[in-house]
Amino acid sequence: MPDRTRTSIKRDSALSALPPRSARAMRFTSLIVELIRAKPRWIFWGSVLALALVWLILPTLLYLSPPGRVPDVLAFGREYQLGSELGPPLAFWLADVAFRLVGGYAFGVYILAQICFVVTMAAVFALARAMVGPQQGAVATLLTIAIAAFSYPGLEFGPDILARPLWALVLLHAWYVIGEGRRGAWFALSIELGLLFLTTAIAPVLFCLLVIFALATSRGRKALRSIDPVLGLLVIAVIALPYAIWLVRNGVIWRRLSLGSLEAYAWRAALLYGALVLSALGVIALVVANAPWFERKGEEAPAIFRPHLDPLARHFVLFFGVLPLVLFPPVSAAFGFDHVIGGNGVVLLLAGVLVVVMGGDLIYLRRQQVLRAIWLLALATPVIIVLVIVGVQPWIDGKEVQTSLPARQMGTFFSDHYRLRTNRPLPAVAGDPQIASLISLGAPSRPQVLFGTRYSRTPWIDTATINNGGGVVVWRAHDTVGAPPPELAKQFPGLVAEVPRTFDRLIEGQQETLRIGWGVVRPRDTK
Repeated sequence: MPDRTRTSIKRDSALSALPPRSARAMRFTSLIVELIRAKPRWIFWGSVLALALVWLILPTLLYLSPPGRVPDVLAFGREYQLGSELGPPLAFWLADVAFRLVGGYAFGVYILAQICFVVTMAAVFALARAMVGPQQGAVATLLTIAIAAFSYPGLEFGPDILARPLWALVLLHAWYVIGEGRRGAWFALSIELGLLFLTTAIAPVLFCLLVIFALATSRGRKALRSIDPVLGLLVIAVIALPYAIWLVRNGVIWRRLSLGSLEAYAWRAALLYGALVLSALGVIALVVANAPWFERKGEEAPAIFRPHLDPLARHFVLFFGVLPLVLFPPVSAAFGFDHVIGGNGVVLLLAGVLVVVMGGDLIYLRRQQVLRAIWLLALATPVIIVLVIVGVQPWIDGKEVQTSLPARQMGTFFSDHYRLRTNRPLPAVAGDPQIASLISLGAPSRPQVLFGTRYSRTPWIDTATINNGGGVVVWRAHDTVGAPPPELAKQFPGLVAEVPRTFDRLIEGQQETLRIGWGVVRPRDTK
């Protein structure tokens, strides 16, 4: 019998053995799943760029002032110090450069924050693709995007935000060196580690984790038995030299243990763990929704396949995905921090990759419509929160929203009036730290900011600097008289108080009128 006939008989027998079409469960595969299978890079870039665009447009339309500590970051970055009380200088330098490149607008810092987000996700995708293939790598990245730490907190650019792409690139090239034996990745790895040391004070801890993993694995020890690590250390030392010089000159700033009572320490640690869980709630919900529990009988879910997983890759992801999650919150609580050292983004960076690696060679996507809804909700929730804070909170709560304060309007007003009185550009602002830092952003001359007691080490400016060189002192006024607080009047004996100025917020609502008391300290050589 010919082979073609024999094959036809076998096919017909197999088909006859199947139940009728009406009795078989119909498989539903969404377009997203098909794109993940066929075009994983399209799914990755489309999702990442779309989310970055949302978080670039949203603050540009809604914020009159940058959020969080961005004004402080820019005030420190203006000075281009080798180091400061806030840590290594690279994030502050980059923030000031981005601010100046767009003509003195916070839009430059928003762009920089989204560049950090895109580079972080690209590095995570490249790492996941090298370990589990492009299809499951895309799934891992989509899970990572659903972590709230990578959404609106990324707008508050600073050392923790810049540390995310650098740490992601370090992990990527560390895997290339240790897992795949690429000697050419040593140069990139050393540069990224050097920049990490120049970015965050937690860099030595992350570096030690990397060394521990390398020494604990045979391939890691093999990678260290060459001249490349020595050359890499030299590169790291050269890049981190500016901050090292500052540390030598000023002494290492150690933060003392702040354990307090055992109950207080446990509560702080629990809050930090709770913040991490809340940030990763989207990923947790996706994992629970995709679990095989309550799976309908006969349901045939589509699967995302991966090639054979290197055992070292599993160890790599477990080590760098779990150890920071377990270690950093209690250590942060022990030192009295109100946030996880290094930031939630660094700690949760490999959460999505960890879920995929532990998921098996075949990841079944059950209840696809539910998964899609949860993922979209995880992305939309931070947007909704921002909209509520900006548009609803002023009507139901008297608490002030920093982003509604008109930084440029305040900066222009005080700068112009100082020039009218002294015929000089505004050199410095003091008084209320929040208002002073916002005025510095909006004023054309970018005056220095005297933060008072908020920061103890700002050697580039002090009270004598303003008393000698002049400046503007501002405070919150609760009446139309606007007398300066006694402590400010004592610090600046030459202060001439003016009539308080009222400014309009983006939305007033039930908030108290924004009335700023102010006064001019004239330069001594003009008196």
